[in-house]
Amino acid sequence: MDKAVVTCALNGVLTNPKQHHVPVTPEEMAREAKAAFNAGASVMHMHLRQQEPDKGHMPSWDVNLSREVQQAIREACPGVIINHTTGVSGPNYQGALDCVRETRPEMAACNAGSLNYLKVKADGSWAWPPHVFDNAPDKIQKYLDVMKVAKSLPEFECFDVGIVRSVAMYKQNGMYSGPLEYNFVMGVASGMPADPELLPILLKLKLPDSNWSVTAIGREEIWPLHLRCAELGGHLRTGLEDTFYLGDGTKVTSNGQLIEGIVACARKAGREIASPAEARKILKLMQ
Repeated sequence: MDKAVVTCALNGVLTNPKQHHVPVTPEEMAREAKAAFNAGASVMHMHLRQQEPDKGHMPSWDVNLSREVQQAIREACPGVIINHTTGVSGPNYQGALDCVRETRPEMAACNAGSLNYLKVKADGSWAWPPHVFDNAPDKIQKYLDVMKVAKSLPEFECFDVGIVRSVAMYKQNGMYSGPLEYNFVMGVASGMPADPELLPILLKLKLPDSNWSVTAIGREEIWPLHLRCAELGGHLRTGLEDTFYLGDGTKVTSNGQLIEGIVACARKAGREIASPAEARKILKLMQ
C-alpha cells in the first residue's frame, strides 16, 4: 500500500479568526504551515483572506497576496506542495482563475459539480441563506484549462456520489487527460455524509489507477472515517478548514495538533507517511 500523503487545510473560506484560531496573514499562514509540516503534512491547501482590519473572515483573490502567502509557506516548509483553493459561487470567478494562472501552484482544487449548499439549525431555521455552489461543466472546463497552462494538478472535489461519477465523464469527453486525484468531501449537511460505510461504494465509482483522499467535515465523529480512509489506501487531509476537534473531543488551537492526530490514524492502519518528495511521485505532479 502506498505511503499516505497528508494534506493540511490551513484555514478555509469564511471561518472567523475572532472565533477560532485560523491563520489570516502570510506570517500566520507560514507559522501554521510549519506546525503542520513538522507533524507530517507535505501538502498545504490554502485559502486567501482579506488583510484589512476586521476583514480577516472574508475571502480574497488578490494575486499578489497569493504569491506572498505561498512564498512565506515555502520558506517555512522546504519542498512543500501548495494546493490552492478555487471555489467561488456565482459567475464572477476570474480572480480564482488569475491566482492559479499567475502563481502556478503544484495543485489546485477543481470543484467537480454543483450542490445545494444547505444546513438547518436546531430550531429549524437555515444556518446560512440557502444557495447553490454552482460548478457547471463550462465553468469546470475553464478551471481545467487554466490548470493545464499552470501545470497544476486538479484535485477533483466531489461533494456527492453523482459528482464522483461525473469525473469519469470529464475524462471520457476529453475535458481533462492528466493524472486523476479525487477528493471525497464528506460531512457537508446537504452532501455526502461522513460515513465510513460509504467509502467502498465511492471506490467502486472512481476510475481505476487514480489517487483519492477524504475531506471529513464535522467534529469528533469524523475520526473513524479518517481511519477507514487510511485502511483502504486513501490519502489523508485535515486542518482548521474542516474541523476544530480531535477524536477524543478536544478542541484544538493549531493545525499541527490535527495533523498529529491524522498521522496517528495512518500509523494505526499500518501506513507510513509520505515525504514531500515521495508525495510528488505518488500524485504524479506535473511540476
